[in-house]
Amino acid sequence: MFNRRRFLIAGAGATAAVVAGCSGGDSDGEASPSVSAPDGSTSADTAPAATTIPETTLPEVALSAAATALAAPGSMGLIDEAVWQTRVDDYLAFATTAEHSSNPTGICAYLGRANRDPDFVWPIENVTVASLQAVFDQIDAWEDTRDFRFMALHWMLALGQGDTPMTQLSPEVIAAIDERMLANRYAWDDPLPDDRLDNLWFWSENHIVITRAIEYLAGQRYPDETFAVTGLTGAEHLERARPFILEWIDERAQLGFFEWHSNVYMLKNITPLHMLAELADDPEIVVAAAMALDVCLVDMAAHNQAGTYTAPRGRTYKKDKMSSLDEDTFNVAKFVFDDTTAAYQSTSDTGVTYFCSGTRYRPPQLVVDIATDQEPSVVRERHGVYFDGSSPLEDNPVAPYGKDFADRANLPFWWSLGALGMWPLAEVSVDAGNEFRLWETSEFGDINLLASINDYDPARIRVWEQERAAVINFGFLSEANTYAYREPKVSLSSVLDHRFGEMRDQGHAWQAAIDENAMVFTTHPGPDVVESTVWSDDGEPGYWTGEASMPRSAQHRGTAIHIYQPKWDEATDPLVWSVFEYRPFTHAYVPQDHFDEVRQSGNWTIVAKNGGYIALWSWRTPTWREYDPRVNATRGMVKPFDLVAEGGPDNVWIVEVGSDDGGSLDDFANAVTAIEPSVVRDEAGFTVSWTSPSSGIVDYSSTGVFLVEGVEYAQSDHPRHESPWGGVDHLSRQYNLTAGPSTWACDFDAMTRDLA
Repeated sequence: MFNRRRFLIAGAGATAAVVAGCSGGDSDGEASPSVSAPDGSTSADTAPAATTIPETTLPEVALSAAATALAAPGSMGLIDEAVWQTRVDDYLAFATTAEHSSNPTGICAYLGRANRDPDFVWPIENVTVASLQAVFDQIDAWEDTRDFRFMALHWMLALGQGDTPMTQLSPEVIAAIDERMLANRYAWDDPLPDDRLDNLWFWSENHIVITRAIEYLAGQRYPDETFAVTGLTGAEHLERARPFILEWIDERAQLGFFEWHSNVYMLKNITPLHMLAELADDPEIVVAAAMALDVCLVDMAAHNQAGTYTAPRGRTYKKDKMSSLDEDTFNVAKFVFDDTTAAYQSTSDTGVTYFCSGTRYRPPQLVVDIATDQEPSVVRERHGVYFDGSSPLEDNPVAPYGKDFADRANLPFWWSLGALGMWPLAEVSVDAGNEFRLWETSEFGDINLLASINDYDPARIRVWEQERAAVINFGFLSEANTYAYREPKVSLSSVLDHRFGEMRDQGHAWQAAIDENAMVFTTHPGPDVVESTVWSDDGEPGYWTGEASMPRSAQHRGTAIHIYQPKWDEATDPLVWSVFEYRPFTHAYVPQDHFDEVRQSGNWTIVAKNGGYIALWSWRTPTWREYDPRVNATRGMVKPFDLVAEGGPDNVWIVEVGSDDGGSLDDFANAVTAIEPSVVRDEAGFTVSWTSPSSGIVDYSSTGVFLVEGVEYAQSDHPRHESPWGGVDHLSRQYNLTAGPSTWACDFDAMTRDLA
């Protein structure tokens, strides 16, 4: 079977939607900054609480317009600076317990600590061109994710040219980095030498901002140098990258995140934005990046549950979704929100390491107040762009938001949405693939197998795509209307009526959570479980990663209904089925080891921990699937965690959450099991009715509206953001939220960031 990306693009070869997301990674005050000295030396395994604010972490930061463009650390409305500095000391003490001479991010942790503490000694001489050769080899070969490496190299340059021996990388290492920054190919449509291919995945949401950010900073560093690929000067590269960065930030402000609530790729938004806020010389770029970074943290905070990023997700993997300790965003959430007692999970976390080295940007206190708010809350949000890939063929389809399908300048926009199987893009995508030899790259290795089906003919491809949109368009993130309910001891969130019955290779439809490990969700699996003792092995789509068919979901506060009913099967296309055959069942992740109590009553499974309750009901009778840890990874869990509803890929799952604030577990269990859900299945689909103890009578179906006590609740057209902390209209560029005593207002038109 093809891996996720090969078939994603192979399908696009036959369908000519050329590219999509990336593989998983390795996450107004005018006062000037404090000039207090660092508070002394620290050992490798202990760090005293910061009682003073270091003058700077970056060496020789001038108080330029860029350096003072943001409210200074310690200003009103920002996270408490003494608290921040204590967390910096704690993390850097932890990070520098590991050997990192070949890991650029880990090297930055050592350099960051050395810049803070003049008495800190580390073996900086071990950082050599040879120790970094694997990183340089990836860059030299123009391989995928090299843009991630360049972010770390920019930080190495910023931190590693100080005025003390422990902050001075060798001239050879600096020269090696300089050489590669001048030789890199920064844009997918840059000239391509006849004897080279570029395997970088340029086009997902996070890669777009990363590649432009590293180009911008390279241009800033070498303004008068000529870059090898384009023949442009550094100054010209900076000016070229600048509007792309601002456009990307504007899109996020208006349309939200295309990779919505991703506990993988939100970190890959945070790191380039923070890098620009800290290292750019242009005040407008600094402020715009800081505001967009604020929006990232607001998104995480509004969906935070005891350190868990509890939300449906546009893109995630088994390696991230089975425990919040594995989330790429976990360490940033712990560092900023401090809402978990769990330890840091990485000594080279990119988000936290770079936060520890920054001197300009501090998060608003508002994000901490939102993340730790103890009042029950509902958050409704809207992200992305809607288009129905199965809509009838026409010659000039109207594109949303004026993003003309036929204009190649808009390809990165559509590709960043994962619009691989979108028939309106067939002709322009084939042309781009031919011109830039994308078919020949390593990521397109199997593309000819499927492209030959349609002889690379866009007219045939359009028809092929449209007829198979429910499966071939599985990378398309589409518009997502999300709903999240949270109370102190439990949370529940869903993406509402999103691509019902269609395949989503990395989608995560809903989740209930109590803490980092105590969580529940369902999926419709594609392949069977991988026979591997490596926990992260799964595939894309996999047994736990993605959905062979997305459920139609509705939610009201702590009650949700999820209807699974695939729109495609073997009859859609036997060839496609041979690659994407799905399981004839749906299943739930219920890690019994991580709950205090597990009960089953009929088709109900009820779990509890620390006063939080989750009840899950399946129309098809569920049974536990047992695994032999010698054959299948169990992540140390002894009790079964896979609750399988055999009998067909169509099913109804109902979930209810509650807590001991409303009564005992017995009270909760008795209430949810008091009235059996009513489910009718006919040719049109499902009709569901149930009396929820918290919401009352809820009614939903495969085609109808969602009713709560007879009142319709909209499942689409949400605002950009609506919560107890404020509201932001769809397409608005003005954000204004209040949590407790903290306020935060960002105007992306006026480029102002106001905090109190």
